[in-house]
Amino acid sequence: METGNRTSVQEFTLEGFPAVQHLGKVLFPVHLLAYLASMTGNAVIVTITCADSRLQTPMYFLLSIFSFCECCFTSTVIPKLLAIFLLGRQTISFAACFIQAFVFVFLGASGFLLIAVMSLDRCVAICRPLHYPSIMNLRTCFLLVAACFAVCFALISALVVRVSQLSFCGSHVIPHFFCDLGPLIHLSCSDTRSVEMLVFGLALLIILSSLLVTITAYSNIVVTIVRLPSARERQKAFSTCSSHLIVLSLMYGSCVFIYMKPKQKSRLDSNREAALVNTVLTPLLNPVIYTLRNKQVHRALRETMHRMKKSR
Repeated sequence: METGNRTSVQEFTLEGFPAVQHLGKVLFPVHLLAYLASMTGNAVIVTITCADSRLQTPMYFLLSIFSFCECCFTSTVIPKLLAIFLLGRQTISFAACFIQAFVFVFLGASGFLLIAVMSLDRCVAICRPLHYPSIMNLRTCFLLVAACFAVCFALISALVVRVSQLSFCGSHVIPHFFCDLGPLIHLSCSDTRSVEMLVFGLALLIILSSLLVTITAYSNIVVTIVRLPSARERQKAFSTCSSHLIVLSLMYGSCVFIYMKPKQKSRLDSNREAALVNTVLTPLLNPVIYTLRNKQVHRALRETMHRMKKSR
């Protein structure tokens, strides 16, 4: 079966959700609607940001990049889950499995760093409004986004290559609905202690560093909001921040639960439910939360739809 660190495994089988697999025909439309709603919401944000010159600012540039990443992130996982529910197609090739694992973890890690950058942008805008144009501009935002992607690409590439070099023997059934690093490590018959610690260390570095930046930024924002003279302004600002924090809590909570455990072989079953929150629920909520109370986005969307109707 194996030679050194190589293996002749050609494909894996994704277990999915065996307890509810008999309800696949019912679960398929539910997840399909959630997927389409998530894709539509995030795609609308990207489209109107590019189409409306008034939205081509650092805040909306970062939001459009984040929304684009959410579209790609969701599309990495959900189509395969839909195929499992509808058709029972649970097999995935060795190469496709590791490509999926790389894209999923890369986009997930990049998303956390982008959230940290978005939090910094809002912190500067609210806490230092007079200096905002000189501190945050499109060039600075582009460089920050490029740095996020470059760092994540280097770290995640090295990690996925390391996991792919493990020997795989025995069962090829992945106890998950997609190829994630924890379940893949669980299948290996190699000594995985060093790889598990590497996954844990990188998760600790990326999640906690972005969380620290986000918490610091929002703490400064809250302090600034408290000092606002108008009670109405304070209520509106707190309402917006609280909705942002709900999404952030779901994202960070699910990923901390999944990845920040030294022993990746523990609680694999419960990881599936947490991953479902991270791949279905939060991408669905993000466009709603970030644009629901945004009058500029509402106006740009109305004007774009009006122009489309006139062009017919």
